[in-house]
Amino acid sequence: MNSIAIDSSMLRAGLEAEGLSVDEKTIHSFLGYAALLLKWNRVYNLTAIRRPEEVLTHHLLDSAALVPWLRRVSPDAKNILDVGCGGGLPSVPVAILRPDLEVTGVDAVGKKAAFVNQAAIELGLRNLRARHSRVEKLQGEWDMITSRAFASLSDFVTLTRPLLSPGGRWLAMKGAKTEEEIAELPDGINVELLEPIDVPGLEETRHLIVLSQSLER
Repeated sequence: MNSIAIDSSMLRAGLEAEGLSVDEKTIHSFLGYAALLLKWNRVYNLTAIRRPEEVLTHHLLDSAALVPWLRRVSPDAKNILDVGCGGGLPSVPVAILRPDLEVTGVDAVGKKAAFVNQAAIELGLRNLRARHSRVEKLQGEWDMITSRAFASLSDFVTLTRPLLSPGGRWLAMKGAKTEEEIAELPDGINVELLEPIDVPGLEETRHLIVLSQSLER
């Protein structure tokens, strides 16, 4: 079995089940990204998941499940920040599926940020870049900020609060309903949405939590 082979028909079916419209270019980009991820992972340990079928469900489709919500949550957004982007999840799938968004990934591990930038070059994703930095040292302003199992909700919003544009939204991808984490959110943070996400082929609980901040800090 080819160690970098992803089943393209399962990929297409999964993306369409998530309500995403895909063409051959999109499929090609996803397959190219998966091949790069698995190739680099042999040396740089980007992810603990190494089997192609698990990369499909646990990484590609799991990350893509965020995309349908982006326009619903923030239809006028121009950019998005992926905190703790690791090997580009969800930043690379977002960049592939939303070429109109400027996507920035940030990670404290240099080799992971380097991989995302290399993937952007090889896949021709001009809307994607990664920064090697601790998030608290980052400067800039983003309409949406997302994380995928980066930290607790409280730490996530506290570290990135200076980076959120006025009227912006946080989108946290979590494995389960995290009532305790929600209870520990700082003052002035509002829970706008807590929604289960169905990821095709993934028999694990996923939830999306959308947060905003009051105008007065």
